[in-house]
Amino acid sequence: MRSTRLPAREHEAVARWDVARPPWPSRTVGVGLAGFRDRNAGPVEMRVIPHPAVTLVLEFGDGPLVVDTAMRRQQMSSLVTGLLHGALHVRGENIECVEVRLSPVVAYAVLGTSPAELEHTAVNLDDLWGRGAPRIREQLSEARSWQERFALTDALLACRAETGPSVDPQVAWSWHRIVGSRGRVRIDELADEVGWSRKRLWSRFRAQVGLPPKRAAKLVRFDHAVRRLAMGEGAARIAADGGYVDQSHLHRDVLEFTGVTPAAVAREPGLAVDDIAWADTA
Repeated sequence: MRSTRLPAREHEAVARWDVARPPWPSRTVGVGLAGFRDRNAGPVEMRVIPHPAVTLVLEFGDGPLVVDTAMRRQQMSSLVTGLLHGALHVRGENIECVEVRLSPVVAYAVLGTSPAELEHTAVNLDDLWGRGAPRIREQLSEARSWQERFALTDALLACRAETGPSVDPQVAWSWHRIVGSRGRVRIDELADEVGWSRKRLWSRFRAQVGLPPKRAAKLVRFDHAVRRLAMGEGAARIAADGGYVDQSHLHRDVLEFTGVTPAAVAREPGLAVDDIAWADTA
């Protein structure tokens, strides 16, 4: 786990949440799990910062969750988000949930639909899984431990991944190259590596992952930058190391993805909690 000295606000956020992690890796490559319980058992409002994963939130507390986007406000029992263009605001009470982060190349199979169909926002999981969504929420509510909840969730995801549609191998390769390079690979290089034209790579990648390759690289680069900001590193150093032209370039990307400045996003309490829940995936 990365260590950092947290300001008081971030200490309060970490203290508010019980965070659980499974003691074993998922049966499905590209799947991560974490559990969250609000110790205060009261109203809570969270800003969800974009990250390079499709996210399922399986809420089994009092619910519902209220999700605010730039377009609308919705009530959801559980939710799924695609690769976001901007931050979401989520409110709820007595929250207990299992959060699942899916690589977009496995999300296609698990969800039964391409991440491109999620329109870069949040949708109710019931709309995708039908009766399967309330069934897993009921099982999670009845489970006696986080370990049991993780086992139930992981078994369901593995079953869906084995039977769902798969992405093109060239698309999967390109995604992993983007992630491995921290968003600094050139799209022309990707097209050459997989033997496709740039136009074909753009089309197939966009249809199956939910973003064009260049935008996906931008999101991956932003994700690494914003987590370094949350650790207290300076914006100038991050910009220089992270493939940005200069500090103002970093500022523009952070503002585009979050609606706030690098200094403001560095103080986001949710990033401090993320550092615990997803320490091995950053």
